[in-house]
Amino acid sequence: MSQGVRTRPEGSGRPLSEVYDTALLDLDGVVYAGGSAIAHAVDSLEAAREGGMRLAYVTNNALRTPDAVAGHLTELGIATEAGDVITSAQAVARLVSEQVPAGARVLVIGGEGLRVALGERGLVPVESADDDPAAVVQGYGGPDLPWGRFAEASYAVRRGVPWFASNTDLTIPSGRGIAPGNGAAVEVVRIATGAEPQVAGKPLPPMHRETIIRTGAERPLVVGDRLDTDIEGAFHGEVDSLLVLTGVTDAAQLLAAPPRHRPTYVDADLRGLLTGQPEVTAEGDGFRCGGWTATAGTGGLTLEGDGAAPDGLRALCAAAWTAAGDGACELDAGKALARLEL
Repeated sequence: MSQGVRTRPEGSGRPLSEVYDTALLDLDGVVYAGGSAIAHAVDSLEAAREGGMRLAYVTNNALRTPDAVAGHLTELGIATEAGDVITSAQAVARLVSEQVPAGARVLVIGGEGLRVALGERGLVPVESADDDPAAVVQGYGGPDLPWGRFAEASYAVRRGVPWFASNTDLTIPSGRGIAPGNGAAVEVVRIATGAEPQVAGKPLPPMHRETIIRTGAERPLVVGDRLDTDIEGAFHGEVDSLLVLTGVTDAAQLLAAPPRHRPTYVDADLRGLLTGQPEVTAEGDGFRCGGWTATAGTGGLTLEGDGAAPDGLRALCAAAWTAAGDGACELDAGKALARLEL
């Protein structure tokens, strides 16, 4: 992928599952939400696998172990092995292991996934700041994580113990809506200590490195629902990406995306893996995709025509991103988006 400024989604004459050898799939908001499979996810992933694409599941959620995630996906109808799952817990455990002695104690603020990942690196999880930890590691611990855990982290960090975080996603999708994520918990400790953690998860390089080490992917496609983690992570890793609109990111946020948050491809859901991607072409003062033509002017973004909603959104992306250049588009898109059923 070129690191130049992207001004429109790319097209592909072949199904993405044939163009790329490995799909690096986010989980929450892409494959499932609140534990239930998202519409079309199971059938689409099975078809992609049958076509020869490897499926790897890359999640910033450090709560569950790869075994637990694989079991959940298998229950949903997506046959998965633990080796197909890469978590931010694994990425942060590697990061810690490179900076503390073998067998060191690590204060864990999080769940079982984090403890297992640290154990795999030969590190010893402990529960108290008084256990002489060599590091503090913070990861998502679920909605019932006791408030006192943040106090333990704060005591150790204020003493100068190195602090690590699996990820800093402020929110996480759930079956009932958007809930606070690990980033919100990290902010609690940051406020109490004034310190800054080393972060491993998407969009930062340690997570991309962990993913490539574990999958051996040569032509990976990052598939996600978040601009600031999945898509930005692909940008920093210089690989292509597919944004699906089944999770956190909505169409208005996509149109306003700065260059590092602009995906290579855009589609409604995971069925986009099984199809080609239509070209977006310049037409007069605007951009055309399918039956839609989008333009950018002083009055905002406009959309004319008819056809599939994703095509209209792709055309609007081209108009918005071209107008914004290396910035973020601030043009009003309300009327244009109202024409699309997304």
